[in-house]
Amino acid sequence: MTETNNQSNSCCNCSFVAEQAKKIIPKDTLIYDCADFFKVFSDSTRMKILWSLDAGELCVCDIADILGMTTSAVSHQLNILRREKLVKYRKSGKNTFYSLDDDHVKDILEKGLEHILEK
Repeated sequence: MTETNNQSNSCCNCSFVAEQAKKIIPKDTLIYDCADFFKVFSDSTRMKILWSLDAGELCVCDIADILGMTTSAVSHQLNILRREKLVKYRKSGKNTFYSLDDDHVKDILEKGLEHILEK
């Protein structure tokens, strides 16, 4: 017979911590949204774009030059980053300039790198 999710696991003395964990885990919909958000960071091209924008506002052609890619390929990745609200843009004539959406994005990049460098 299998145990249901509502029953406590009696194999150890961790029930207090387990109960606390149950209280702090966000709802499934938020967990799924968070997982999708972090999937965006799984692409090295998007990471390079974000790190480039950490230096400041750039147009698509400059990002393409920095990464050695076509403007079309960079634009595709920027659209993904915009959808996830990681970058913002402004238009000036025919040019579109991109920047990190807010300081949270920079914090995520820096914390991720800090974690990697710890090992």
